[in-house]
Amino acid sequence: MKKIIVTLSIILIAFSLQSQEVEKNKNAKVSFEVDGICGMCKKRIETAALKSKGVKFAIWSVDTHQLNLIMDERKTDIATIQSAILEVGHDVLGFENKKLKATDEAYNSVHPCCKYRDEEIVLDHEGELKKQKKETKKH
Repeated sequence: MKKIIVTLSIILIAFSLQSQEVEKNKNAKVSFEVDGICGMCKKRIETAALKSKGVKFAIWSVDTHQLNLIMDERKTDIATIQSAILEVGHDVLGFENKKLKATDEAYNSVHPCCKYRDEEIVLDHEGELKKQKKETKKH
């Protein structure tokens, strides 16, 4: 009888410990900042995120630089997705607002108009965005 009680106690303890594990969300909503300046950057960033196993949805905003994701936490994590984005040449704002920089080799592989670290190119893009917004208002 003692053996049965001890065995049942061990099983009960094991189940209670197992239920305390953090349950991973299969549709977790996550967002973080990624540097970029144009539509080509948008496509590159979203494609890199979507190629990460477990990412179901990815959309990046040219205006806010926010990348919004829906991901399966059982299959991937944020660090893996951020690493994929760094590999295609885009800097990421990581945990605790720590800037993660793409390697110079990865950054240099982006199209010349996508050089978001170059202030002159960024200013050129801002002028284009203002011009597009004015044209949109006229129509």
